[in-house]
Amino acid sequence: MFRYGWFSLWFLAFILSSCGKDLPELEGIDLIIWKDDKNACNGKRAGMLQSLETEKVKLIALSEMDIVTLLGKPDQNELYKRNQKFYTYFVQPAEACNSGKVNHPLRLIIRFNAMGLAKEVSLES
Repeated sequence: MFRYGWFSLWFLAFILSSCGKDLPELEGIDLIIWKDDKNACNGKRAGMLQSLETEKVKLIALSEMDIVTLLGKPDQNELYKRNQKFYTYFVQPAEACNSGKVNHPLRLIIRFNAMGLAKEVSLES
């Protein structure tokens, strides 16, 4: 019986490690540059806008942790009623950059439901 205990533990570990789904690849978006351009202060994210508009649908139904792994920590986050969360990533320089260029910068906003899954992804200014 002890001999089968190790096999059972190994088999269980194998099954649990293979249960997750792969993160999507966002074509035309360099995720390293995206993560390094905090608040879009360097203006690098704006060059990825067209690709972002077409690829944003791939973000729907991803978990909060998947979004953070893919896009990095959000520039802003907001907790709303009924445990809804909003993550904001600036596409144009934010007011915090002190660039004085844009009063209402373009932002990628991801809305999470109470289960922690991305329910809505939009670009807003």
